[in-house]
Amino acid sequence: MQVFKLAAEPRTDLGKKAAKTLRSEGKIPVVLNGGTIVDLPYNGTLNAGEKLVEIENGKGMITTDLTVTNEGVRKLVYTPDIFAVELDYNGTKKMAVLKEIQFHPVKDTILHMDFLEVNDTKPVVVEVPVKLEGHAEGVKAGGKLSLAMKKLKVRAIYTQIPERLVINVDNLGLGKTLQVGELSFEGLELVNAKNAVVCAVQLTRAARGAQANAGK
Repeated sequence: MQVFKLAAEPRTDLGKKAAKTLRSEGKIPVVLNGGTIVDLPYNGTLNAGEKLVEIENGKGMITTDLTVTNEGVRKLVYTPDIFAVELDYNGTKKMAVLKEIQFHPVKDTILHMDFLEVNDTKPVVVEVPVKLEGHAEGVKAGGKLSLAMKKLKVRAIYTQIPERLVINVDNLGLGKTLQVGELSFEGLELVNAKNAVVCAVQLTRAARGAQANAGK
């Protein structure tokens, strides 16, 4: 994946009123999840913006509340591309992937963003765009190629996740489908349902007529 550099600031004033003020200033509340796992009670020191979230079995996770600007995330959000995000705050840099965006239901402005901290040892699940290549046999026979799943969910170390999942459809015949379970990519685990249809060559009226004539 490409790396997107994003400047952020620690957020210590929490709550709905504080978030509303931030948005009026062109900023977006952000949470960075997936931080260090620690034993509870925790006797260490938390930096500005950090807080402990209890998970289970006497363990806690350090998450970080941040703010970013609308302008800063524009090219990250409004694009079909996916990125590994280098968050720069508090004099430190952490790698993350964008997990969720909350939009205003009417204005469509960004209300909140969630990032997940990543490293080169812990696999993460990311949606990756699909790109079809080749000339399907079924299309040559008069069918129409359709893409049912524009993105697929993959589990992998973030450094191994590609910008696109390229699928060759040369051998896809007329009326045939290609399912998730038929695909494989080195270093990646596809986590969508195996019987989910990724693409298909649909029969057109012309193709049906050609098949009928061939059968006479």
